[in-house]
Amino acid sequence: MAHGSSVSVRRSGVPRAPGVGEIRKIDARTWGYLALSGFAGSAVGTVFFTLALKYGNATVVNVVLNIQPVISTIGAFLFFGDRLGPRFFLYAGMAIVAGVFVSVAHPTLIAVSFERAGLNRGTGYALICALFWGLATVAGRGVMTGMSLRLASSLRIVVGLICMTLILLAYGKLNGTALWPAAAQAHATKAMIWLALLASISGGIPLLVYFEGLRLTRASTAGYFEMMQTLAAVCITWGFFRATLEPHQVFSGLVLIAAVAMVHRVQQRTEQSETRR
Repeated sequence: MAHGSSVSVRRSGVPRAPGVGEIRKIDARTWGYLALSGFAGSAVGTVFFTLALKYGNATVVNVVLNIQPVISTIGAFLFFGDRLGPRFFLYAGMAIVAGVFVSVAHPTLIAVSFERAGLNRGTGYALICALFWGLATVAGRGVMTGMSLRLASSLRIVVGLICMTLILLAYGKLNGTALWPAAAQAHATKAMIWLALLASISGGIPLLVYFEGLRLTRASTAGYFEMMQTLAAVCITWGFFRATLEPHQVFSGLVLIAAVAMVHRVQQRTEQSETRR
């Protein structure tokens, strides 16, 4: 019966846990991409995203993050040799300029003060976050060329956890008071439930889907689908948290999204022409 069960599992397509043998076959290049993916995406990118939300307008932060696909496209060109479309720099430039205007709440006050114009630390942290998340997308594509989906997802969590632990240690936050503050202690059960939901709904499950998408497509294309995350976040921050935008910021945000969509279209045509050759 045991032998028959194992055969039926293989035929049904149910994935088995990766073994030690697969880990031994991973080359140094793939380990490097995994380290970069975990460090840039799971640890550093998350830190700067949190800082951006703390010091900036949450809606502005999520719109600015739409610049990330441009970064991942350039990264794919540098790391994997993906061709850039003929009008890539035109649309990428439009996206960057639009991102600047999204970040500025009061353009007429730029000459007076960047802070009064709306350019604050939150915007800077958002741009740094976009840089690291864009690099993580490229690195994730490199990871998927050298290991299976389940192993990549598991190891990125481990690498991200190690990097985040080192960051907390460096900032002196690796203690009970910082990790489990008084508010969490007062509602321990509720806090544990929310942490479990956060780890599964926004962590584990999306990570599996993320790596499967990277396995099936190019890094330069995958970054554009991540735009849907920031667009959904904009709806939430504006609709539920009342983090509104000025009219010119709304227009600039639409231009930014349109420009990035055009970059995606140009890159898609370039990839299709390469496939036909």
